[in-house]
Amino acid sequence: MTSSTTDVTPLGSPAGPGLTQTEAERRLVRHGRNEVAPPRPTPLHQRVLAQLRDPLILVLLGAMLLTMAIGDHPDAVVIALVVVFNTTVGVAQEVRADRAVAALSALSAPHAKVLREGTPHEVSAAVVVPGDTLLLGEGDIVAADADLTQASALLVDESMLTGESEPVDKAVTDTVSAGTVVVRGRGAATVTATGPASALGRIALLLAPDRELTPLQRRLASLGRILAAVTLTLCVLFFALGLLRGLGVSTMAVTAISLAVAAVPESLPAVVTLALALGARRMAARNALVRRLPAVETLGSVSVLAMDKTGTLTEGRMVVQQVWVPSGAADVAGRGYEPRGALARAGRPLTPEQLRPLQVLLTTSALCNDSGLRPPHEGSDTWTAVGDPMEAALLAAAGKAGCPDQATLHHDCPRIAEAPFDSLRRRMTTLHHLPNGNVLVCLKGAPEAVLTDTVLAEPPELLDRARRQAAHLAAQGFRVLAVAACERVVWNLPAAEAEQGLGLLGLVAISDPPKQSAAATLEACRAAGITPILITGDHPATARAVAVRTGLVENGPAGEVITGPELAEHPDTDLTGVRVFARTDPQQKLDIVRAWRARGAVTAMTGDGVNDGPALRQADIGVAMGARGTEVARQAADLVLTDDELSTVVTAVEEGRRVYDNIRRFLVYAMAGGTAEILVMLTGPLLGLPLPLRAGQILWINLLTHGLTGVAMGAEPVNPQAMHRPPRPPGQHILAAGVWQRLLVLAVTVTAFSLTAGIAAHAMDLPWQSVLFLALLAAQLGVALGLRARLLTTENPFLPAAVAASALLAMAALYLPALRSLLDTEPVGWSGSSLAVGAGLAAFITARFLRGAFHGKA
Repeated sequence: MTSSTTDVTPLGSPAGPGLTQTEAERRLVRHGRNEVAPPRPTPLHQRVLAQLRDPLILVLLGAMLLTMAIGDHPDAVVIALVVVFNTTVGVAQEVRADRAVAALSALSAPHAKVLREGTPHEVSAAVVVPGDTLLLGEGDIVAADADLTQASALLVDESMLTGESEPVDKAVTDTVSAGTVVVRGRGAATVTATGPASALGRIALLLAPDRELTPLQRRLASLGRILAAVTLTLCVLFFALGLLRGLGVSTMAVTAISLAVAAVPESLPAVVTLALALGARRMAARNALVRRLPAVETLGSVSVLAMDKTGTLTEGRMVVQQVWVPSGAADVAGRGYEPRGALARAGRPLTPEQLRPLQVLLTTSALCNDSGLRPPHEGSDTWTAVGDPMEAALLAAAGKAGCPDQATLHHDCPRIAEAPFDSLRRRMTTLHHLPNGNVLVCLKGAPEAVLTDTVLAEPPELLDRARRQAAHLAAQGFRVLAVAACERVVWNLPAAEAEQGLGLLGLVAISDPPKQSAAATLEACRAAGITPILITGDHPATARAVAVRTGLVENGPAGEVITGPELAEHPDTDLTGVRVFARTDPQQKLDIVRAWRARGAVTAMTGDGVNDGPALRQADIGVAMGARGTEVARQAADLVLTDDELSTVVTAVEEGRRVYDNIRRFLVYAMAGGTAEILVMLTGPLLGLPLPLRAGQILWINLLTHGLTGVAMGAEPVNPQAMHRPPRPPGQHILAAGVWQRLLVLAVTVTAFSLTAGIAAHAMDLPWQSVLFLALLAAQLGVALGLRARLLTTENPFLPAAVAASALLAMAALYLPALRSLLDTEPVGWSGSSLAVGAGLAAFITARFLRGAFHGKA
């Protein structure tokens, strides 16, 4: 940026000397520090207790007490380790995520410049008090709500508070809010509200501290209660039947308790926690930081994705996209603020004659400009704007058109006077010395303030044509500027008086363009059965244009946009029937999310501003932008996107579906095995097998099948069809959609194959109990492999390795003297082993068939 002379009165000293230091300290005591109270850190013991209150963990603790009661200390230790593992991983993930968010966090305004006792002081923003005089300059973050007492060309970015993507001009008596940013000009303001009383603080108070259970937590809680009831009933039945057959009370009591332990999938919490932790780690590697572990799975249930516009669907950078001159229009190619690109008409490069008037227009807009461009530097790999983003966009467009750079222009045509932009005139004028000694008058501004016969010396037909073109571009969601200029022989009057008799150069259409990935991301959402909606504080025309360009809505009546004022006027509006909302306030965003949730939808809300915080907290999944997001948004969110890319949300949804599929796959496997063990014990005596399995054998099977093998199932890769099916209904039971039918079929077939092997061994005079033990274990391992979504995948080598290890430990139970004595087993020879392998293969084939019959269900 260059310094320049101005004909307007410079900003003088603020009226009055400001507060005295003593008075400021007194007000600080009365009003409190100027900060929103941070969330209280959760004590470690509360985190641990929250993990232990999980219903399945309570069932496991009960099972651990039962195993200790019958003297089965090894199994009690295993269950205890599962509980400790689950609790440790859950707590560690929460602590790690909180620390990562804290590393991203920064105070909204760490310092402020105030006037006290007539002298400017730089103080911590936390000690600014009502009545202080804030001194504002370019780049400053406003420390508190304040009323402007002085303003010179003051432009403030309020997007983090209102969602409005374009900076707002401010004049004396206007209000500036805490957390907003001065992008141009200077000002002085008297502080009116600090801390919780400020606009930022009032929004933060809308953040409800309590959270509801996630869909998975609700489903597992229900499953835990069902498991406890069914297991207790069956084991009492088994105990009673054993007594009726004349078996000893102590033997039946020990066996019944062993069955109870076997029926409970004690590794389920470990599988769930491992699947969630692996999902969180994979998400972190793909730029999504999970703050709460259960949120990983909840993402897979999302049915509605509510999005902010600026920086989420759009690039968050102003870009010149079209330039119109009387001889024709041109499209501007290139990304962001980088001054490299090209101009084209109907997709074809421009001839030198076509390019020349466009270069004149863009050169003029670069001269009538107070902003700058910063090239990539340490900490940033992109070009960035210095000052007003719209003016920076003009500079970038000039570079794309091949115009001289800003430094060359200011050297060849130094500025000698200016009339800065203000909200009344709505235009800016600068005067420059030309090498030939003449004066160049450059003007840019709003079309309605420029396209008049008092400013331009152009035929009425051309003015009407330019107005129609400006209206057409504005209807497409562009911010339109008109540019004019003229060369004068000499000029000694104020710059504002030069705003007459100018020649129209043309129009510039500027917007915050959609990200290149936005349309594909929204299409991926729809393919996955997720309804995308846009909620923004921006202008309705801008919101509609972005929605149409990204394919969110069609360009017609179906693309209706509802504004916040319209919602306030018609409170009975069906909020779930609208796809684009504009000019919304924080409470209305909250109402929209609540309306969808009331319909049973699982909602995800993305945002980066202070105004998004309440809705982020209210949604089932709050997604905050990590790079440009505010502290309020990050603290309210469950998921923080470190790359600010909406496509990362789709990746996270896929990961959530992968986690849920793996949990349901494990449930089918584990509960089918547990049910088969109970059925074997109940039906075996009816088929001539008095006590099919001993308590130790049941527990050994349980340890091998639910241990390494079960946990390894939590790391299975994603189903290829995961993102081509609708999300599951939020009220759907975890065993619904064909899962319980498959579970029962597998339980019956594993029971049948195992008992067939045992009966055959009995008939062949083999140690039938040991053969039955081996066959039951082999059948369950066969099911584990048969349920894989991608049978020969190498993405999870742990599952086949775990199956192989479990098979070796099963054989060790038959041939190692110590284990034979402990489990009361015998070697079965090749014949017995063949029967067990046959049961395993039959179970594997059945599981593969059922996986195909219920394709995509789990």
